[in-house]
Amino acid sequence: MLRRRLRWGATVAAVAGVCALSACSTVSYYAQAAHGQFSLLAQARPVEDWLDDPATSPTLKAKLQTVREIRRYAVTELALPDNGSYRSYAQLDRPYVLWNVVAAPELSLKAKQWCFPIAGCVDYRGYYHQQDAQAYAETLREQGYDVQVAGVPAYSTLGWFNDPVISTFIRYPDGELARLIFHELAHQKVYAPGDTSFNEGFAVAVEELGVERWLAAHHDPALIAAYQHFAARKREFLTLLGKYRARLKDNYDSCDSDADKRRRKAAIFDDLRAEYARIKAARWNGYTGYDRWFAMPLSNAHLALVGTYHDLVPAFRHLFEQSSGFPDFYDKVRQLAHMDKAARHAALGDTRLTTGKEEAEIFPACTNDAPKAGVPSYHAG
Repeated sequence: MLRRRLRWGATVAAVAGVCALSACSTVSYYAQAAHGQFSLLAQARPVEDWLDDPATSPTLKAKLQTVREIRRYAVTELALPDNGSYRSYAQLDRPYVLWNVVAAPELSLKAKQWCFPIAGCVDYRGYYHQQDAQAYAETLREQGYDVQVAGVPAYSTLGWFNDPVISTFIRYPDGELARLIFHELAHQKVYAPGDTSFNEGFAVAVEELGVERWLAAHHDPALIAAYQHFAARKREFLTLLGKYRARLKDNYDSCDSDADKRRRKAAIFDDLRAEYARIKAARWNGYTGYDRWFAMPLSNAHLALVGTYHDLVPAFRHLFEQSSGFPDFYDKVRQLAHMDKAARHAALGDTRLTTGKEEAEIFPACTNDAPKAGVPSYHAG
């Protein structure tokens, strides 16, 4: 599943204070963020307490033991932060810790952005209560946006807090659990404010490199096979989404009328659902893990971030191959993070920021006019 995790770049309490001092119009948003973060921390107890508690189920104890081992491996073998993150556990009464709102114009795949102090601009906005996320999503729909509200099992506070293990992901298979923890700890190692594709590409590269080594160290053929099966299915799912994202982009970049684009848009999403059903039946043995994603009314918002997590992964893996180990790799990535956005992407071989391809998604080459009907103008905010 595409993971869309909200990255808080400073303590939400401090952000709320800044917002109040500047007469910010979104005080309520920051207030719910502060309350949600501190509520999460208040519910977290050290892993050792849960392991020593007779009321803790054997299944949960086994998972928490696995987390402790994954956490040790992250420090000793991957040089990831040795701090209090993922050394406590919080049991929540909801299926997700957050709900992220993603939005895109009706005839564009360019995601709307929101900007925050320290963290910079990101392509999603997170809420701790699903009804709050749905209410905000409705205001965006009224403005003409395609909108997705997606549950988030985990997120990183970038080291500002000790992130706990949460009930929303503790029951993941062991390989996926390791992948998630390595990914979130990587965000604490290096983070470039306002550059989602760089941050996620780096974290995915670390998770992949880490899981490969963690699995090999276990010498457990069944565990390795299970994770390889999961990873192969995920790659096929992302390839499927990338294929239809490309079709939608070609449609929106065409010089046809908005009415024709809307008709083709509907047909493309119908084709996506049909091909997913064929793949599920023919190659995934009826696997239902992505059914929840397809159960939603599909829109541009669902495909706007496809590629954000994976486009730069090959470049980061190549950089790792040129490094003497994880510490040297992190130093090289940190140097990139200190560059301006265009320079760091160019250094990784991504020239989209310098060739204007991102802007072309909003202003197709066939017109010199302002945004057309069906493509509402927007700004970060």
